[in-house]
Amino acid sequence: MELKNLNAVTFEEIVYDNCENCLVVFSRKTCHVCAEVVPMVEETAEKYKDKLGFYHVDVEEQKDLYNRFSLRGVPQLLFFKDGEYQYKLAGKVEEEQLEEKIEELL
Repeated sequence: MELKNLNAVTFEEIVYDNCENCLVVFSRKTCHVCAEVVPMVEETAEKYKDKLGFYHVDVEEQKDLYNRFSLRGVPQLLFFKDGEYQYKLAGKVEEEQLEEKIEELL
């Protein structure tokens, strides 16, 4: 399942206005670790698509959004529940770690 891209406006709508429980992946096209992590998140999204929203932010196109969360490096996976930031996973994430955090969120 391909992740839906977010910009500053759609991020606000989904995370804060709609209070959607979701995972937002911050990455960039030229990152080799992102090239491994993003497809793994897309695969995992299939399993949880009815329970959780899965989104993507390209940090090169959305620098303000990236800076807003004081993120350092990519990939960064941020988890939100009921309009509130919960936690993040950074760097090379394993599928087990990802599913564990999703289950915690749900």
